[in-house]
Amino acid sequence: MTWDRFKSLYYTNSKLGLSVDISRMPFPDDFLTSMEPKLNKAFADLAALEGGAIANPDENRMVGHYWLRNPELAPTTELREAITSTLESIKTFAAKVHKGEISGAAGKFKEVLVIGIGGSALGPQFVSHALGRLKGGRDKMGISFFDNTDPDGMDYVLKGLGSRLKQTLVVVISKSGGTAETRNGMLEAQVAFKAAGLDYAKHFVAVTGEGSKLDQVAQKEGWLARFPMWDWVGGRTSELCVVGLLPAALQGIKIDQMLAGAAAMDAVNRKKSLRDNPAALVALMWYWATDGRGAKDMVILPYKDRLLLFSRYLQQLVMESLGKERDLAGNVVNQGIAVYGNKGSTDQHAYVQQLRDGVNNFFVTFIEVLKDRADDQSLEVEPGVTSGDFLQGFLLGTRDALSESNRHSITITVPEVSPKTIGILIALYERAVGIYASLVGINAYHQPGVEAGKKAAGSVITLKLAIDAALRAAPGTAFTAESLAAKLGQPAKTETIFKVLEHLASNPGSGVTKTAGKPWFESSYTRET
Repeated sequence: MTWDRFKSLYYTNSKLGLSVDISRMPFPDDFLTSMEPKLNKAFADLAALEGGAIANPDENRMVGHYWLRNPELAPTTELREAITSTLESIKTFAAKVHKGEISGAAGKFKEVLVIGIGGSALGPQFVSHALGRLKGGRDKMGISFFDNTDPDGMDYVLKGLGSRLKQTLVVVISKSGGTAETRNGMLEAQVAFKAAGLDYAKHFVAVTGEGSKLDQVAQKEGWLARFPMWDWVGGRTSELCVVGLLPAALQGIKIDQMLAGAAAMDAVNRKKSLRDNPAALVALMWYWATDGRGAKDMVILPYKDRLLLFSRYLQQLVMESLGKERDLAGNVVNQGIAVYGNKGSTDQHAYVQQLRDGVNNFFVTFIEVLKDRADDQSLEVEPGVTSGDFLQGFLLGTRDALSESNRHSITITVPEVSPKTIGILIALYERAVGIYASLVGINAYHQPGVEAGKKAAGSVITLKLAIDAALRAAPGTAFTAESLAAKLGQPAKTETIFKVLEHLASNPGSGVTKTAGKPWFESSYTRET
C-alpha cells in the first residue's frame, strides 16, 4: 500500500475528530464511480426516510431515529414536541433521583437495574461500559441488567445487589409490553422485592408504548414513572431515545453530548459527495468486500477495553437490519453480513491466528482510539515506551500482517472515548446500515425472522403445558418420550418432547423424576402424586 493511495483514500474530519481509512480495501479504480447510481438512490431513500416517508412498508411505519438527535427534522409539530419534552422529562427525572427527591424504601436510590432484551439492553450495556467512570470519576448510580430469561443469570445479578436492592431503581423496557424475556425478568424482580419486604411499585419505572400491557400495569400499580417508546423507533436504533438515554442519565453520563455527537455525524452523512460522506464510504466498502451479498464476515476489532461491547451492539444493528430472506421486490436474496469481534490486543492471542493464516472469509474494521488514558500520566513500561504505545503497535502491526496476507481492513480512528464520540460511532453505523440496505434493495427496518422465532418459542411453551397436563393426569405413570408423544397425538414432536422432559426432570420443583434407560431413549419420566 503506497503513501499516495493512503492519501487518496483517507477521510478525516477535524470537527468530528473522526478518520476513516479505506486504503487497505483493494477495490478496483472504477468501483466508486460505478456505484454512483446506486449510491444516489440510497441518498434519496434516506432523505425520504428522514422526511417522514413510510420507510418500513411491512408495518406501515415511519422510521425516525434520526429525529431523536435533531427534532426539527420530524415531519409534524406533535412529533417534535414529543421528542423534546421527553428528553426534558428524562433529565428532570434523573436529576430528582440523584438529589434524592425521588427515592425508594430506604431513601436515596444508588443502583439501577435495567430489565430489557435485544435493543433494550445491548445499546444501554454498550454505552454503560464505554462511558462509566470516565476520567477517574464515580458514576452517580451503579447499573446492572436483566437481559435474558435465564433464572440463574437473574439470581447472579440479584445476589450482586444484595442488601442494596432496597436502594435500587428498576427500569423495565418493552415497547409492546409483552416481550416474554422482559416480562419474566420483571416478575422475578418483583418477587425479589416482595421477599425483601419492599413495595416494588415504589421502585419501578416503565419504558413502553402508550397503552401497552406494561403501560397498563404501571398505571394500575402506581409505578414511579412511565416513559414513551414510539413505534417509529426500532429496538436496534433506540439507544438515543428513552431506552438508552434514561439508564445513561441515571448513571451520570452526559446524554446531551451523545446526542450532539450523533447529530453532527448525521449532518456530515447527509452530504451527497462520496468523499465527504464517511457512512457512504463504509457502506460501499461493505458492498465491495461482500460482493453485495454477504460473501464475507465483518470482524470488529476495537483497540480499547471500553469498546469491548461495541461488536455485540453492532451484531444486532447490522445482522437484524441486513439479514433478510427477501428484497423489497419480494425476490429471495438471503442477504446479510455476519458480525463478530471482541477487542484488541486480546484477540491477537485468540482468533487473529485464523484471520492471518486461515480461511479468508472476512474483512476487519479496526477501531483506533488515540488518547490512552484520562489523566495523561502514562507509565513507561520500557524506556520511552508506554502500555498505550504497545496497544497502538499491536493494532498497526496486526493490520500490516493481515495486509501482507491479502486480508482486507478498514480503520476508523477517534480521538478518545467520550459521550460525543460514542454518539458519533452510533450514528456512523446506523447510517452505513441504511445506505447498504438501499444498495442491495432490502428493508433494513423490519425483523420477520425475530417474530418467527418468538412464535416458535411460544409453540414450545404450549407443548410444555400439554406435557405437564398429561403427566399430572396420570401421576405415578412412567412415560418414555415416544409413548408420551403418542398419547398427545404428536409423534412428529417426539424430539422436542424428549428435550422438555429432560428439562423438567433436571429441576426438582417440577415434580418430574427420570429413570435412566438403556438405550437412553428408553428412559422414563414420572410425575409423582
